[in-house]
Amino acid sequence: MKALKSNMTKGLNHGSLVEPCDNSGAKLVRIISVKGAKTVRKRAPKCGIADLVMVSVVKGDKEMRKQVVPAIIVRQRMAFRRPDGTRIKFEDNSLVILKDEKGNPKGTTFKGPIAKEVTERWAPLSKVATIVI
Repeated sequence: MKALKSNMTKGLNHGSLVEPCDNSGAKLVRIISVKGAKTVRKRAPKCGIADLVMVSVVKGDKEMRKQVVPAIIVRQRMAFRRPDGTRIKFEDNSLVILKDEKGNPKGTTFKGPIAKEVTERWAPLSKVATIVI
């Protein structure tokens, strides 16, 4: 995992319900923690593009439900600014379920585009991604 080149705007809260964009078997997940979040004591952490989060599967396959799995956020609705000055925002919030915390995806295909910052930070995701914006 490499550091991001810019200060990313955090668009998702602790406890947000998000749909995964892969074929891992999960249909709806809840963000329960943000790995590496630095914040004030007792303040709920926020997360944004390319952040590693722990999620609980709310809806999905019978063997996936009620499991806590790592995931990476690949799209967010809230606009974020790139170092060259452009602002990017997506139509939905989405994430990718992982096998382990090293960045290896559980699914084999991703639906929709993925932010360029994610592929730069997490190399295993860039092998599976088809559309990178």
